[in-house]
Amino acid sequence: MRFGAGRRAHASTLPGVFVAALLGLAAAGGQDGEDSEAVEFSDRERQRILRLSPLEAPPLDATNRFDGDPRAELLGRFLFFDAALSANGEVSCATCHDPRTELSDTEPVAKGLGVGTRRTPSLWNVASQRWFFHDGRADSLWSQALGPIENPLEMGGSRTAVAHRIAREPALRAAFEELRGPLPELEDGARFPARAHPDPRRPDAAHARAWAAMAPADREAIDRLFSDVGKVIAAYERGFVSRDAPFDRFVEGLREDDAAKRESLGAAARRGLKLFLGKGRCRLCHNGPAFTDGEFHGLGLAARGGGMPTDPGRYAGVPALLADPFNAAGRFSDAPEGERAARLEGMVAGPANWGEFKTPSLRNVARRPPFMHGGQFEDLAAVLHFYSTLEGAAPLHQHQEQVLTAREFTEGERTDLAAFLESLTGAPPAPELLAPPSLEELAGPLEGVPKGHR
Repeated sequence: MRFGAGRRAHASTLPGVFVAALLGLAAAGGQDGEDSEAVEFSDRERQRILRLSPLEAPPLDATNRFDGDPRAELLGRFLFFDAALSANGEVSCATCHDPRTELSDTEPVAKGLGVGTRRTPSLWNVASQRWFFHDGRADSLWSQALGPIENPLEMGGSRTAVAHRIAREPALRAAFEELRGPLPELEDGARFPARAHPDPRRPDAAHARAWAAMAPADREAIDRLFSDVGKVIAAYERGFVSRDAPFDRFVEGLREDDAAKRESLGAAARRGLKLFLGKGRCRLCHNGPAFTDGEFHGLGLAARGGGMPTDPGRYAGVPALLADPFNAAGRFSDAPEGERAARLEGMVAGPANWGEFKTPSLRNVARRPPFMHGGQFEDLAAVLHFYSTLEGAAPLHQHQEQVLTAREFTEGERTDLAAFLESLTGAPPAPELLAPPSLEELAGPLEGVPKGHR
């Protein structure tokens, strides 16, 4: 079972009682009045369950020297909500990654200045990932944060415009300079145009010509500041960790032999967990405490409009990653010879990567429809119907997922699986993460900041 790619299965093909049951599941994990202790797990199943929780805090990213710095987190939180980074002053990171809607949006595909082609990924547990975007075209959270700022369909901004935004706001500038040192001298508009950035796809565009006309040293200074913008946003985003779900409390109960905690998972959710581990084979891709293998798989599923798949996915993502000057091995990385950079050595995209997309985490999945990389499935009923029947799956190539076979779930089994997925819903984000700090907070003293970060 993989919620990262798919073709829309029509909910109208599902019995109405089943759809209603899925939509009416209780947030507590599908409590159904039955004796949950009657659902037993083998020793092997218990061992596998214990490996699925708890979800630890993400490790610090060595490519980002600001990761874990409270000053960077505060700056990143401000910029995450700052619509002034966009071309029209109306779109921010939070427009699509809304903390009120599970750090995503409710649209089938992203909508910023224009309409995209893929679903907005949730930011839950994003700092624990190895690859970013559905196609893996970024290898760090900070490099991922830079792409949407200049994407004409998202924020449509420009790296020189971002630099000027920071420089002209005294509190923002002071906070940045305390963190990373002096900004470039941006007063000379001839050296630092209001809007300039590279654009290989449109080299004749005004912003691309303005960028090419800049001195190499000035381009380097802007790129370094731009990379720091991504790094502080990433420092903020690492705080989005999904914990304390009913499933986590159930696992604590298994580990501690605490019957009360084990009751956090009702009978339906327990049956769904057994299916997840067994008949469903879901754990083959959705494994570990984040419920993802972090890798890429091809299901042969079309866009919402139907027909054969047209999105190359990972096949195009690998070349984009290798060409990205902000990748982990690049000169703006703080660990260009580290572990992340080593993953790029020998990386190539072959035909088997065509149509592959990253396995997303299943934590909080029940709260963030629609599903799949193209928003093809409107609800969990449609997703589970697909994995039960593989209706609409088209063969991509001879290397298509060999483990992907129709699981032929009964209506009751689909209801149980949905109850288990609901049990992966954790606590909401910390209140302080839900809104930007004021400029006064940026300018004020940083109480509680360790001396080593002052």
